[in-house]
Amino acid sequence: MTSAEAGQGALVLIGPMGAGKTSVGRRVARTLGLPFRDSDKIVVRDHGPIPELFAQHGEAHFRDLERAAVAEALAAGGVVALGGGAVLDPRTRERLADHRVVLLTVAPNVVASRIHGDGRPLLQGEDPVQRWLRIYEERRPLYESTAHITFDTSSGPLSRVVDEIVAWAQRAPAQETP
Repeated sequence: MTSAEAGQGALVLIGPMGAGKTSVGRRVARTLGLPFRDSDKIVVRDHGPIPELFAQHGEAHFRDLERAAVAEALAAGGVVALGGGAVLDPRTRERLADHRVVLLTVAPNVVASRIHGDGRPLLQGEDPVQRWLRIYEERRPLYESTAHITFDTSSGPLSRVVDEIVAWAQRAPAQETP
């Protein structure tokens, strides 16, 4: 029985590119003894590398594939990391209402080292950090209105954030979240 079937729903990590959703999500899942799923990894598994999907088919096509990957991951339960733009889709936001949603944030000065040279399609151009900041500011209202709680990953060991999320998740079953 998946955690979704048990009535707990998934524990979902959202946030901007470079906030650590995959790294934190893997550790949270391991600590809680739950499976981990990453919507971007599902898209890559089923359709190929994300930069190629953007180049060949455009962002709209990628977002359609992402929506399906998110639905698959949420249905399976466990701990789920979503791509930074997944919350742009209204249907995805509706689906998230049945789950515990954690927003991971990161300071712009910290994200520079995390996103440098990793080929993210939306950050191509002269100043990736400025592009990241613009995208983050555009999406921030959606992140904040979708999440139940926020944790910043800018400083300190990742284990601290993992421990804080685990403690919150153990106190906040899905049916008790606002």
